[in-house]
Amino acid sequence: MQKNNRSLQTTPQQEGVITGKITRVGLRTTLVTMLVLLLGAVSMKVNANEKNATKEKKTRVIVICAHPDDAELTTGGTTLLLTRLGYKIKYVSLTNGNKGHHQGTKNEIAYRRYKETREVATRLNCEYEVLNNEDGELEATLKNRMEVIRLIREWKADIVITHPSYDYHPDHRNASLLVQDAAFLVTVPKILPEVPALEKNPLFLYTRGRYTNRQKPSPDIVVDITPVVREKAHLIDAHASQIYEWLPWINRSTEVIPETQEGRLEYVLNEYVLKRGEIKAEDLPVVEKWYGSSTKTVTTIEAFEICEFGRKVTDQDIRALFQLFPEQQ
Repeated sequence: MQKNNRSLQTTPQQEGVITGKITRVGLRTTLVTMLVLLLGAVSMKVNANEKNATKEKKTRVIVICAHPDDAELTTGGTTLLLTRLGYKIKYVSLTNGNKGHHQGTKNEIAYRRYKETREVATRLNCEYEVLNNEDGELEATLKNRMEVIRLIREWKADIVITHPSYDYHPDHRNASLLVQDAAFLVTVPKILPEVPALEKNPLFLYTRGRYTNRQKPSPDIVVDITPVVREKAHLIDAHASQIYEWLPWINRSTEVIPETQEGRLEYVLNEYVLKRGEIKAEDLPVVEKWYGSSTKTVTTIEAFEICEFGRKVTDQDIRALFQLFPEQQ
């Protein structure tokens, strides 16, 4: 008897059907595999972009002071160091400084001082904004508070620096109060809703003033500006109307101002950088805290006090924000 082999054989037509099914299944599998790989690649690219964006995000610092030259005198060394690290820096003067001279009209003084801020912006590679409030008449009004909130929000600040509240000049004290009052409110969306609120409260700092805070004599943070003392002197030198004319006159100084540029820079270095940056007894433990074994190389500093109304930070947070301090041993 002849065996029926039909069950073991297929016709060319049947073979085509079976082959087609296998081909379609294989194609579908290949497409799914390619799609998974493609989505994985896209996901990896997105994650890489997010990491790069985080890495490339530059810390943004705004220094809000009362007069043109205040920011340079109190934070010039720190901001020089930060710009070298790629930080974005903005100086703000809440007044136009139009009474900071003994000669000329108010408009002439304001214009001259504005031009000096343009020179500083070039030398530091920062932004510099001067508000048109009268020198000696700055008040902690609601209008001015809204302006300070706007400035901080528009700059998307991570760090805000201003005068201490106990400084010698009423404009300094009111500038400090305005910045204090803006702290926290910069995160409240219904306050000044036309400018988007910050998602995170910045770190707010006070500079060192002329007087010591008796309740807290030691600063919270010190920055070693020893490597940039001459560069800081060069920044301050841009304010010729103040450093070489007005301040010697109002302080009744008998010291002769040098006529040469080299002599003037040495004068600024000694009078406005080295003397003001001397390490006091109450500073030394703070220098040791931040610089450890490198303390012996620190000779000139800028000191800061943390404002209690801003972001609550740990020492680790401060190191991350400033990135100026040596690694902890």
